[in-house]
Amino acid sequence: MSTITQAEKELYLTLLDLAQKYPIANDWLANLPNWLAHIKDKARYANAPYYQSVVERLPNMDGKTIRTDFTAQNITFDVPLSQGEIKQTTALLKNLMPWRKGGFVIGQGEQSIHIDTEWRSDLKWDRVLPFISDLTDKRVLDVGGGSGYHGWRMLGAGAKTVVVIDPSCLFYYQFMAIRNFVGSLNNPPNLHFIPVALENLPFTTENNKQLFHTVFCMGVLYHRASPFDCLLQLKNQLLKGGELVLETLVVDGDENTVLVPKDRYAQMNNVYFLPSVPALTLWLQKAGFVDVKCVDVNVTTFDEQRKTAWMDYHSLADFLDPNDNSKTLEGYPRPKRAVMVAKKL
Repeated sequence: MSTITQAEKELYLTLLDLAQKYPIANDWLANLPNWLAHIKDKARYANAPYYQSVVERLPNMDGKTIRTDFTAQNITFDVPLSQGEIKQTTALLKNLMPWRKGGFVIGQGEQSIHIDTEWRSDLKWDRVLPFISDLTDKRVLDVGGGSGYHGWRMLGAGAKTVVVIDPSCLFYYQFMAIRNFVGSLNNPPNLHFIPVALENLPFTTENNKQLFHTVFCMGVLYHRASPFDCLLQLKNQLLKGGELVLETLVVDGDENTVLVPKDRYAQMNNVYFLPSVPALTLWLQKAGFVDVKCVDVNVTTFDEQRKTAWMDYHSLADFLDPNDNSKTLEGYPRPKRAVMVAKKL
């Protein structure tokens, strides 16, 4: 069975199991065929067939002894690979560039591949982890989870089930490429990727009929033209008493301070609202969250976001004013990110 077919089967069985107790999961099941067909549609995503062929040509893991580590800086798949397999796998994985969130290590010792991604996502995880509720045996949703790095870390922190959603075709196939190195274990990690946007998820007004104890939304809110709709959609995925972990770009100021970039921000053309922490706190409260706390504010550094051999396009250093790196090329404040934790009543 191919990696993608195996992963989709596991996703289907997980949703089927959830539907026994949570009827909203039936709506997920009803939409799942369309969600999966959409991401493979060449008419929508010209590269989809090629990306799928890359995943299908990765080495078969059947019969190999696989050890994993989802708790370290790099998500690690300790699996014996020959020199030829290392060379072949490296070439295939580089066809899925750019790799933005990670990193990942595949192989053993010197016979291994380090996917050194643009973002050292472990640094963000280390900032977030001390302040969130225990994930042990929890169901977790990771919104805009990219190729799945943080989803693996959530499993490493004890989560029972993790669902990553992201509408990106490339991220879907990057996730499947990494998933290949789990193989067909009898008890595969309960981590799933659904290629869908937050606003297209099933919505229920029945209190406590939702699926997730914790929802993560990191690096998404500033890309949303309607941030309040986004916050309400995030809240709607949470069980009563559930926790939202929100990480987003912020600026300095009071509860009335919100930066709306005229054109681009740090060369990104889809940035809409950058609130101050007090303004963001007010937004979350207005959306109906309680116990709202800012637990971390961090200026993005060149150690955390940079060019690598796996993402050789422009990165943070190219987005800042060369004469004053406290500002973006457009003259706005340098990227600063806050982590907010809040509860659903």
